[in-house]
Amino acid sequence: MKTDTRIIHAGCHPEQHQGAVNPPVYHVSTVTYPSVAAMKDAEKRPHDGMRYGRHGTPTSFALEEAVCALEGGYRTISTASGLAAITGTLTALLKAGDHLLMVDTTYYPSRRFCTEQLARCGIETTFYDPLIGAGIAELIRPETRVVFVEAPGSLTFEMQDIPAIAAAAHARGAVVVMDNTWSAGLFFRPFEKGVDVSLQAATKFIVGHSDAMLGTITCINEDLWKIIKTSVGLSGVCAGSEEVYLGLRGLRTLPVRLRQHQESGMILARWLQQRTEVVRVMHPALPDDPGHTLWKRDFTGACGLFGVELTPCSTAAIEAFIDGLQYFGLGYSWGGFESLVIPTTGSILRTATRWTANGPTLRFHTGLEDPDDLIADLAAGFARLAATA
Repeated sequence: MKTDTRIIHAGCHPEQHQGAVNPPVYHVSTVTYPSVAAMKDAEKRPHDGMRYGRHGTPTSFALEEAVCALEGGYRTISTASGLAAITGTLTALLKAGDHLLMVDTTYYPSRRFCTEQLARCGIETTFYDPLIGAGIAELIRPETRVVFVEAPGSLTFEMQDIPAIAAAAHARGAVVVMDNTWSAGLFFRPFEKGVDVSLQAATKFIVGHSDAMLGTITCINEDLWKIIKTSVGLSGVCAGSEEVYLGLRGLRTLPVRLRQHQESGMILARWLQQRTEVVRVMHPALPDDPGHTLWKRDFTGACGLFGVELTPCSTAAIEAFIDGLQYFGLGYSWGGFESLVIPTTGSILRTATRWTANGPTLRFHTGLEDPDDLIADLAAGFARLAATA
């Protein structure tokens, strides 16, 4: 079965829902049993089936089945947000005295969770150079339990050599956890590259419409799935019924949307490369990007999220550029149908490596608008920038 077909049909069971093609929204808290014997039988399978609304419903089971089929893992766990997927996984796999290797390009809330919450629990985090590759072996200690990777980084878009890092981690008994949101699980097959746990902020591309918070955790085997499923359950936090439904609905059109995001994103990236106001475009699918070789080897496509560094200009000029944009919203998320932009100057925090940029930096999410309209919008923005500089 090809990937597009798998995404359409995975998790679809019309026979279980009176013929409904898409599973309905199940609003569930209490689940009743026909007998004491049936209740006791259900207790023997604490990770499966309908037991209580917090543990899952037919709607969430369908989403988890579909995402698992997309990423190629053993089973998936749905969570209330992408951050909940990250924190839930790290909490499950780490304990006091353990050591975590976290990529230095990590999402800021993940960095804060490590330096504040995990530190309070007696777990030490070392942030490492995303370009370290197999050299990460030198940082792995006897107490290192998890190596966290993300490719590309969501602000500066460096690529990581995931297979090399995974091989080094596995040789020392560490688990490899990846934030796989940029590829949406469609353009990167994590478990074929050595990843043990693949996380997504399903809020982004899977939901695809900027209207629901959702996360997913997909595990390579039953042991990891049970450990994380148990820990996430103990937290008392679960994905909402409506959000799960919106994630499942969005997933069905994921391949079509991602291909359009990719095509339009490449058009914008190439156009921006030609602008005199742009020093560099940070997009691994561009042939001259430093991470292009790794991207071409490991990925089958790219989304429309990328960064740029501009020539030095004033803060007022950047604000004039952004504030007058018609089709690019000013917002922190990405993955929806609409285009977005944020200034990233000052937001790029590094502790293991040094990030340098002489001019201001921006991040663009390319939506599903016509790229000609997006280019015209950016061209007008550059005119405002020049007039204000």
